[in-house]
Amino acid sequence: MEHREGSLKGVGGLNLYYQSWHPLGNPSAIVLIIHGLGSHSGLFSNVIEHVVKAGYAVYGLDLRGHGRSQGQRGHIRTWSEFREDLKVFLKLIEVQQPGCPRFLLGHSLGGAIVLDYVLRFPTAVQGVITMAPPLGRVGISPVKLTLGRTLSRVMPRFALNTGFAGATASRDQNVLAIAQDRLMHSRGSARLATEFLGAIAWIQSHAGDLQVPILILHGGADQVALPEGSRIFFQKIGEPDKEHHEYPQSRHALHRDLDCQEMLADLEDWLERHVKGGTLLPFRRRSMPDEYMLG
Repeated sequence: MEHREGSLKGVGGLNLYYQSWHPLGNPSAIVLIIHGLGSHSGLFSNVIEHVVKAGYAVYGLDLRGHGRSQGQRGHIRTWSEFREDLKVFLKLIEVQQPGCPRFLLGHSLGGAIVLDYVLRFPTAVQGVITMAPPLGRVGISPVKLTLGRTLSRVMPRFALNTGFAGATASRDQNVLAIAQDRLMHSRGSARLATEFLGAIAWIQSHAGDLQVPILILHGGADQVALPEGSRIFFQKIGEPDKEHHEYPQSRHALHRDLDCQEMLADLEDWLERHVKGGTLLPFRRRSMPDEYMLG
């Protein structure tokens, strides 16, 4: 596996860091990873190793205000900054890997970013994967959400601690130690909060317009982005090539939880089927009571 690093100019001339991992031969396709709030592109090592071993290249972007990218930690002026940064990233990848099939993979906040993007630009990629997308209730107190809405108008850069840390992320004690990573943070500005809520409302209202294959992966024990949101959103999706897997014991960082190998196998299987032309599978959730089954 070959590792490369680089930077690109985002909206407003901000320097954004990215890195990529490549198999020894030509990749079958490219997976673009967009991380969640407070995270960065370096926290997906097991996903990267698994996917690259299967013959795919992986590109990861540090969002503005995250990781090694410039910008106030956890702050944006408008949601469109995320969208335009991703557009620049896709153009860069097309130059480096012309004509290679591309799939967007977003975790948490990154899941919202990639859904917003493919709803607006359905021909940009061959498919989209979301892990723990925050499409319903989130584990932020109503007081903080109300405060964020209020301050967004008068103090948009004011940042609050999201409280997303520790055992809410994973049951794996080795993963909990990653919380000391100096590139991570737990900040979210008032403006980011209101822009995020507006984006989620727009995504929900346009679920029926989705025109690309989608895979939704969610932990059943996720207390950061509650799994009910994914279940409801899945039912609204108009695209027939849709698939939803829920892992009852997994938490928010399901790609780094104790049963992540099951999730990685499902991810590889979905990619393999879609790179080779795609076959449809019905919704399935493992070991859930009958009253929760959606089809």
